[in-house]
Amino acid sequence: MAGASGFLGARLAERLQHSGHDVVRLVRGPAARAGEITWTPSQGRLDPAALAGADAVINLAGANVGGRRWTAGYKNTLRASRLDTTDTIARALAKLPAGDRPRTLLQSSAVGWYGDTGDRPATEEAPAGTTFLADLCRVWEAAAHPAEDAGVRVVLLRTAPVLDRQGSLLKPLLPVFKLGGGARIGGGRQWMAWIALADWLGAAEFLLEREDVAGPVNLVSAAQCTNLDFTRALARQVRRPALLTVPGPVLDVALGELAGEAQRSQRVIPGVLRNAGFSWTYPDIESALEAALRSQPAKTR
Repeated sequence: MAGASGFLGARLAERLQHSGHDVVRLVRGPAARAGEITWTPSQGRLDPAALAGADAVINLAGANVGGRRWTAGYKNTLRASRLDTTDTIARALAKLPAGDRPRTLLQSSAVGWYGDTGDRPATEEAPAGTTFLADLCRVWEAAAHPAEDAGVRVVLLRTAPVLDRQGSLLKPLLPVFKLGGGARIGGGRQWMAWIALADWLGAAEFLLEREDVAGPVNLVSAAQCTNLDFTRALARQVRRPALLTVPGPVLDVALGELAGEAQRSQRVIPGVLRNAGFSWTYPDIESALEAALRSQPAKTR
């Protein structure tokens, strides 16, 4: 697993270990303990033999999209952190003899692929949008082609923002909402893509085991909601009013280009998961937020 120290990676590694899997972590520094392998994706360095005999490889590596303002330099960081890791893993897999090659690559991507969908439902067949994130997702997914060309089952995890109190969506919002400063963005009519943490983890394990599923998979909730729905639901959970509105121009000043992503409408549908028979634990925004606010920080390794 690459990205095993990240928000999703740490939790998925723990879940898979509880399910009886052996998880080997790819680390950028010297391997300090058993179950770690050193690699240098910025230089394309990963010994293919390190992957030989594994059942699957999971790549969740990538700099945080919402971690800071999108300067030209940080956009390069976002791009390099995804392309370098994916290309390095895919090429290492392709170099292995067929008998030693892992059968599956779970490759991280994002619903940013779709750009702004307006009110149009977007399943996995929908084309890429025209935004920076859409272009980033397009080249990110393409970097996995060497593995696919070598016969590896590649599953592209087009992940929506994950609901957990420690996640990048809720963590900055909770203090504001608890103080009564919750606000919808603009008119609040834009659709939001999201998924509960438990459902993301369940879907990842489900896709690891479902060898008949390949290609892009939308890891999103079973039911969609608007920004206004989300705002009202979160306000109810913290028992505070949310009567304010954040105008688009204010976001533009505060966040720069990232503000455009916050205002886009993404009505993303989990077509593949639904057709494959996946069952969501938290299919609606109310139950997902309730579970997220009950959650405890993950144990450190």
